[in-house]
Amino acid sequence: MGLVVATVLTTALTIWLSLGLYDQREADQRRQDILAAARQSALNFTSLDYRHYDRDSANVLDGATGDFKKQFAAQTEELTQLVAQNKSVSEGQVLEAGVVRSDAHSARVLVVADSKVTNTAAPKGEARTYRLQLDLVHRDGRWLTSDVEFVG
Repeated sequence: MGLVVATVLTTALTIWLSLGLYDQREADQRRQDILAAARQSALNFTSLDYRHYDRDSANVLDGATGDFKKQFAAQTEELTQLVAQNKSVSEGQVLEAGVVRSDAHSARVLVVADSKVTNTAAPKGEARTYRLQLDLVHRDGRWLTSDVEFVG
């Protein structure tokens, strides 16, 4: 009888630990997916070139959703003219990113990014650092940016 109880307990413990390990792997994968999407979104947002701004803005829109996508799309024509007029080029680089909170459907990520900006006012370039808070939502198997805020 003792052997049967020990076997049942061992089996139950093994199943319980396996499920916990699976949940942990799933959470780790979700975190990696969220960070990859946030980094790409921040890179797209901080990298632009007046010579192919249509492509650059399309990259931002491809990773966006909701009000953020609508607002960015509504400003694209005006931004295209402004970027071309000033011959703006911004080369972004993500330095750090961290998940503040996440669940299966949404996440908030803080990102620190640098960029070197050249334009008619700063032809030799000007370094800029951005601290961004990105809200992401999981839609159709992808993490998409639903809001971007510049923070302290």
